[in-house]
Amino acid sequence: MDIFEESQQGGNAHEFTVSEISGAVKRMIEGEFGHVRVRGEIGRVSRPASGHLYFDLKDDRAVIAAVSWKGQAARLSVKPEEGMEVIATGRLTTFPGQSKYQLIVEDIAPAGMGALMLMLEKRKAALAAEGLFAPERKQAIPYLPEVIGVVTSPSGAVIRDILHRLRDRFPRKVLIWPVAVQGEKCAPEVAAAIRGFNALTPGGALPRPDLIIVARGGGSLEDLWGFNEEIVVRAAAESAIPLISAVGHETDTTLIDHAADYRAPTPTAAAEKAVPVRMELLSWTADQGARLSRALTQRLDQRRQRLTDLSRALGRPETLLDPARQGLDQWSDRLGPALHAAATRKRAGFNTVAGRLHPATLAGLIARERRHFTIFAERLAPALTRLTRDAGRENTRRRADLEAITQRLATAQRQRLDALAERLSATDRMRQTLGYTETLKRGYAVIRAEGAVVTTKAAAETAAALDIEFHDGTLPVLAGSPAKPKRQKSDPPPDQGSLF
Repeated sequence: MDIFEESQQGGNAHEFTVSEISGAVKRMIEGEFGHVRVRGEIGRVSRPASGHLYFDLKDDRAVIAAVSWKGQAARLSVKPEEGMEVIATGRLTTFPGQSKYQLIVEDIAPAGMGALMLMLEKRKAALAAEGLFAPERKQAIPYLPEVIGVVTSPSGAVIRDILHRLRDRFPRKVLIWPVAVQGEKCAPEVAAAIRGFNALTPGGALPRPDLIIVARGGGSLEDLWGFNEEIVVRAAAESAIPLISAVGHETDTTLIDHAADYRAPTPTAAAEKAVPVRMELLSWTADQGARLSRALTQRLDQRRQRLTDLSRALGRPETLLDPARQGLDQWSDRLGPALHAAATRKRAGFNTVAGRLHPATLAGLIARERRHFTIFAERLAPALTRLTRDAGRENTRRRADLEAITQRLATAQRQRLDALAERLSATDRMRQTLGYTETLKRGYAVIRAEGAVVTTKAAAETAAALDIEFHDGTLPVLAGSPAKPKRQKSDPPPDQGSLF
């Protein structure tokens, strides 16, 4: 019976391992869907540090997990963003570690012009909100730059048009930074070129451009998509060198046009904006020089005529100097006799004074001055004594005033302290009067349980012990057990009578 039961439990079905089942499913899915194109909306985009790209492809009824490995993600022409409707090309496979299937994406293309334009408008609004397109950020284009940096493809017709136009108008030194103007390498190379020109040192071995032109010929929206990338727009907005955008034809508009300092409809128009026409500039300079010469000549003629007119109103120099010359001659003739007469008068006066100065006269003058000095010395001593006495009296009076002020300050301080002490005593008496200890003296009590005031019957019944505070002390009381009722006096038993 046991052998029969064991044979039924084993059966003839083959037993698969988990890895065998997972491998069979993987081979079946990869063999059936080796290369597929899936259309859907992108959701939940994840870009970990490993460089791989994880996202979902979904429609209104299902979701497929999608992954693009690091090398494939770098070559994608369109970077997936949440909400985009795309057509993803790749192969289906399984992920045994989580028992799910996923799409290994090799290429992504927008699902129609509407989705691409919608993404472009969304990116434009986000960058505009950051102020990258603000007019106050834009710089003036230099009138005649010494060095012009051109960011474009070196093999296209655009660079030839620009160089030809610059040569015809005004030859300038041109630095060309070769970049890819289409495809996955376009955006990073253009952004690196703009930042590279800005990183050059002024006056270095390689001259720093005074103006940058980013140029490309016309094309479809997909061909020009590299100039709509955020990295290019930010590089153009951050450029310290004025930048002209000349991408596409006049009807083509990219996001770099909004961030640039000037948007040219064509590369040729960018070259025309960069430099003026040399012959026109020379003609204008010659015309301005001729106008300046005519104005200067006319101004000098006017000044000369004015000077001639004013000179007619002035007299001849000889006529102006004749009266002064005649007066000088007269005074020079009178100067000699006047000096001789003045010297004679001074000599006579000196002789008169010298006759009065004898030794006896000088001795009398000295004796008189000595008597005056003695009189002044005798008057000086009493004056000094009187001045010293008056100063002593003034000091005594000031010392008395200072002592009086000191005494008044001490009295005022003592009175102030007495007033404050009286206010403190009155406040303390009021505190004692309004405190609860005075209320206890009128027959009240405070009940506490474990240090807290008890205000209800229920709290008192649940407490283990109570402290009752009276005005003359505290009485501890056991609580928690109801009070025993007072025994009532029973009626006397009825009289049973006597057995005898």
